[in-house]
Amino acid sequence: MVIIKTMEEIEKMQKAGEILANCHKEIAKIIKPGISTLEIDEFAEEYMKKHGSTPEQKGYEGYPFATCASVNDEICHGFPNKKPLKNGDIVTIDMVVNLDGWLADSAWSYAVGDISLEAEKLLKVTKNALYIGIEKAVIGNRIGDISHAIQEYVEGEGFSVVRDFVGHGIGRNMHEDPQVPHFGRPGRGLRLMEGMVLTIEPMVNVGTYRCKIDENQWTARTLDGKLSAQYEHTLAITKDGPIIITKQ
Repeated sequence: MVIIKTMEEIEKMQKAGEILANCHKEIAKIIKPGISTLEIDEFAEEYMKKHGSTPEQKGYEGYPFATCASVNDEICHGFPNKKPLKNGDIVTIDMVVNLDGWLADSAWSYAVGDISLEAEKLLKVTKNALYIGIEKAVIGNRIGDISHAIQEYVEGEGFSVVRDFVGHGIGRNMHEDPQVPHFGRPGRGLRLMEGMVLTIEPMVNVGTYRCKIDENQWTARTLDGKLSAQYEHTLAITKDGPIIITKQ
């Protein structure tokens, strides 16, 4: 069941989104060779607490951290750890902020020092794919219009779109209906309505879209060991077009 939000509720989610977006801005300042993803995780949790919010991911189905930190071939749900990031790495930090019971969700991929041309292109294409999807998030379109626009663009750039993990509705719960795949056919799926709030979060791989899950039963990584990146926003469908709740 899709839970339609009022503008008042969307505004509450925007306040959570502002904290999240500002946290990402601060993370961008500290990411450099030598920092660990655990240090980034601790920074993000402390930032949320200082601003009166909590990390919704921590404790979710037993997940032990405030953020997901996915490095290089890790697609998503990477566990923060003490290993220092090195020059040339890419890392995706994904987090969900809970402010007074309302949630905002956003992932961002970062370059660590100087990265390869291939990695640079991957980050650029993945971020572009996010905004191409958002452009399709208007009243009257269908979920498949978002999905197809992303897939067509990404594959046209020579990369692949992950199938196993998708966007979703969000509000008081982290995962609500509808699901939002980043691949598919246009004109299919649920029609978008005013008051829907959802995430668009393409995960893009250099090689195959197929993945495998680590022994921790959380972390997904590319089957061929090639790079993966992700950018995600939470957005609301309104009569004036999409409002990006986690806008930086």
